[in-house]
Amino acid sequence: MPTNTKRLKIEVGIVGVVALFLIVVFPWMHSAGMVSSFTVNLWGKYLCYALLAISVDLLWGYTGLLSLGQALFFSLGGYMIGMHLMLMIGELGVYAQAGKNPNFLPDFMVFLGHTFLPSFWRPFYSFGFAMLMVFVLPGVIAWVFGYLAFRSRIRGVYFSILTQALTYGASLMFFRNDMLMGGNNGFTDFKRILGHEITSPTTYRVLFVLTAVTLLLVYVGCRWLSTTKFGLVQKAIRDGENRVLFSGYAASHYKLFVFVLSSLIAAIGGALYVPQVGIINPSEMTPDKSLEAVVWVAVGGRATLVGPIIGAVGINALKSWATREFPDLWLIILGLLFIIVVLLLPGGVVSLPARIKAALNRRKASAQSETPEKAVETKAKS
Repeated sequence: MPTNTKRLKIEVGIVGVVALFLIVVFPWMHSAGMVSSFTVNLWGKYLCYALLAISVDLLWGYTGLLSLGQALFFSLGGYMIGMHLMLMIGELGVYAQAGKNPNFLPDFMVFLGHTFLPSFWRPFYSFGFAMLMVFVLPGVIAWVFGYLAFRSRIRGVYFSILTQALTYGASLMFFRNDMLMGGNNGFTDFKRILGHEITSPTTYRVLFVLTAVTLLLVYVGCRWLSTTKFGLVQKAIRDGENRVLFSGYAASHYKLFVFVLSSLIAAIGGALYVPQVGIINPSEMTPDKSLEAVVWVAVGGRATLVGPIIGAVGINALKSWATREFPDLWLIILGLLFIIVVLLLPGGVVSLPARIKAALNRRKASAQSETPEKAVETKAKS
């Protein structure tokens, strides 16, 4: 226990220093011209992916539920804020500037031959409503799906397959033009957010700080949750759900809460991702995106919270470099990295310091045990 407490203090200290750098120093460097807007935007995207990774870790690492559908909730959050941003384009749209869009509809609707805004789009003129839907839609879908799944005691690989089917089915729906969600191209070409130009350096900086603060709050909240009685039950479900049931706990209620909570975290990440990246389309909710998030968590370290953040940022930084230098080899690199971690480093990257320390302690203990024997041997020779 003292070792765990010491380790937690070290982790909190490191997180505090990194958070200070991301929230204060890095934006200041950008405002001073020492860091480009492209870099700020890129790292903002990495931090959004870190939120998605934490949502996977909360389910897989702490509760033993491997969800392959977290990209769906991430994308839904993005789509909800994306609808508002599309409506804010207004007179700056391509068709509007050509005089062919008097009602200022999103360009894809004009292209599809629509002449008026569908009724379910109209409330999204309000930024507050869009933000509310970032939480409501993913939360309701997660609650309904989770309620049916956990009530039927679906677990293990069956749960993974069902979540994968859910996100795959949703992506097929969003690819359809008649759903009026942009079809294959999704939403893009955003111009303004809350009256500010979305591509201005100041907007980039504000969105980055907002993402970093959100990530810090989510980390602190999840860390606190893991130390409570709820967190203990959560881990007990992961290690032996039948024992939890025999102890009188309603495991399905705990799993449902975690599933909904993780969907909301992923949705927040998606809502912050879209204005920074400038596009959202159905390819973001395909199953391979969820699998990528699982790899981030596995490489960083399951059930650690910090590990998924390191995994998401590290692997996506590696991806940015590899897809530029060796575009044909990226998937091979990612696959090899995953195999190496699973076979040689099952605890992920965050377990490296503990492994190195244990190896040094074993070496020191071995050297100490050999010393008396050598002393006796030297004495006998003399």
